[in-house]
Amino acid sequence: MTGHPVPDGAPPIVDPRVMREVLGHFASGVTVVTAATEEGPLGFTCQSFSSLSLDPPLVALAPARTSTTWPRLRRIGRFCVNVLSEGQDAVSQNFARSGPDKFAGVPWTPSAHGSPVLHDVVAWIDGELWAEYDGGDHTIVVARVLDLGAHADRRPLLFHRGTYGLFRS
Repeated sequence: MTGHPVPDGAPPIVDPRVMREVLGHFASGVTVVTAATEEGPLGFTCQSFSSLSLDPPLVALAPARTSTTWPRLRRIGRFCVNVLSEGQDAVSQNFARSGPDKFAGVPWTPSAHGSPVLHDVVAWIDGELWAEYDGGDHTIVVARVLDLGAHADRRPLLFHRGTYGLFRS
């Protein structure tokens, strides 16, 4: 399962299906990145998210290059990363789809900077675009944190090996 050897000592070619399967063993949280526009709110599900730096306060996320929502959020320059809580599987699935009705039936309130904070999330991070880098079939986005908050009484929605799960303590 390590890939296929190639001539001339080049590194092996990694099968994308094998890579997805192996890296699926790494459990991650699930986020929905949101922004407000004059036409209404925008958002997309983003599993690739992490803390990056405390000084300055930075986070990183990686939307797919095929995302039609990220280019629109990029132009706005400010957005909120909503960390979903257990029981928000349907919210994740809804925002992972293309279409204009992603916010239908999803309650939210604006952050101090105007981005949608979805109700019942475990945490939210309001940020502004700091930098972007090539990440192959994804774009690596670094955002400066403007404000954030969390609900200690809620547990995160987890994604592991292709399915949603819960944190058990």
